[in-house]
Amino acid sequence: MNFFRSEEHLNNWIHYDPNSADQVTQTLEEFMERFSNPRFKERGRSDYISWKESL
Repeated sequence: MNFFRSEEHLNNWIHYDPNSADQVTQTLEEFMERFSNPRFKERGRSDYISWKESL
């Protein structure tokens, strides 16, 4: 989850560790890949909870 508005905001955070930059900052393509996963796409179903349990 991204709690920061921008990389500048992240860099100014008191607990920021520059060694973790590759893990914290992600490209748009990486976000698109993650959220195009069926797990996220199916959350819009009105019966998502029961549907998920039936898998």
